[in-house]
Amino acid sequence: MYISLDSIPGSDMMSALGLNTNNFDNPFIVHGGEGFTHIAGRWRLGGYAGIGSSRISNIMDVYFYQETNDSTGIQENSSPLATDGDKIVAYEGSFRPTVSAKFSFTLGAVILEYVIPVFRDLEISGGAMMGLGRVNVSIDQHTGEAQWNDLFSNSYGTVSNGAVYYSIDSSYSDTDADSIIGAMQGTTLSSVNGYGGMTDISGTFFNFQPYVAIKWQIMDRVGLRLSLGYNQGTIGAGEWFLNDRKQIADSPKSTIQGLTIRTMFYFGL
Repeated sequence: MYISLDSIPGSDMMSALGLNTNNFDNPFIVHGGEGFTHIAGRWRLGGYAGIGSSRISNIMDVYFYQETNDSTGIQENSSPLATDGDKIVAYEGSFRPTVSAKFSFTLGAVILEYVIPVFRDLEISGGAMMGLGRVNVSIDQHTGEAQWNDLFSNSYGTVSNGAVYYSIDSSYSDTDADSIIGAMQGTTLSSVNGYGGMTDISGTFFNFQPYVAIKWQIMDRVGLRLSLGYNQGTIGAGEWFLNDRKQIADSPKSTIQGLTIRTMFYFGL
């Protein structure tokens, strides 16, 4: 199934991470299958299941930046000879942060349709596909090659006797160390180990897709079927979840909609 999505949830936020969301597959491709059985007269009952995904990524250059003027945000010099911008110095090392995103769409649905025979080997049908859809958006940010042992290191320090020990640089004096520890009390500690982090958000929704289809019977038990429809689904505000368990209360309403084309080889009578 091909879906020309009107928009991908979270695309504006992904752009702010340095990703070009226009590079997602468009149309979006869902691989799956469907089947039917006659129930009465020209009515058919069927089912559909499919899954699809698309991934984008970017490797970014790094600059050191210091706010040195009265304007908020990063301000570059107005000309090569001017000094009215912030202090910006290019990083010359080999470190390059990588960010990638994966958009996945899973669908399971019941199909009800009405068939109109045109010729012996040609028929037209109209119906609707109704079921549950699920969308996952995964953001992966990392700073280098993944190494097996590092992936099993605690992100915040050394584990001993069931507790995590967060290291303070040994070059600090005892007084300075006490000051640093005092400043960090009550705050969220920064990760000190690991090569990056993964964020996975997901939402489940009711999916509805009306369509018209045409089937050409190529052989006695083999046919080619094409369907044209419009997919509609909505994830309500506050219905997104982080890592499948933590509800995101302030998440926005998102729609999964767009023109669809389904192609399939049909086996059977």
